[in-house]
Amino acid sequence: MLLLTIAGVSVVMDLYKMRVKNSWILCSFLAGAVTCFWQKGFAGLTRFIPGILMPLAVLGWMFYFRMLGPGDIKVFCALGGIMGPVKILWCIWFSFLCGAGISLAILLCGGEIRQRMAYLAAYLMEYLQTGSHKPYYRRESTPENIHFTVPIFMSVMLYTGGLY
Repeated sequence: MLLLTIAGVSVVMDLYKMRVKNSWILCSFLAGAVTCFWQKGFAGLTRFIPGILMPLAVLGWMFYFRMLGPGDIKVFCALGGIMGPVKILWCIWFSFLCGAGISLAILLCGGEIRQRMAYLAAYLMEYLQTGSHKPYYRRESTPENIHFTVPIFMSVMLYTGGLY
């Protein structure tokens, strides 16, 4: 239930405020640490720390290129502390699958597949030619800029439902 609460409140914050507050992330970390300690003592905390660090190691490059926001990574870290380093990798995997499904639906409904592929190609060419990076996403609120906390929440629902 704690995982669903962390992910669910993060979705609501992201949708209404366009960010996940650090105070919520801190509360999530504390609740996760207390839960792990309560369930397994100090052994729970030895699983908690690697679970927090795994999303940073796996997703740090996506933040560098501004493909994923810092709030999304912090939510993954909070969830990873509770789930552990192996389960959070599955959570990340299923989050990206859910996000791909949402993105594909948006592209198919909006009919902008060629434009998005051209945008990706231009972005990659500019990076390869100049070596400098800029945020991948467009600043304006366009439909293809999805709130990634939604696929994270979907993945957590799959986890609590027993899929992985």
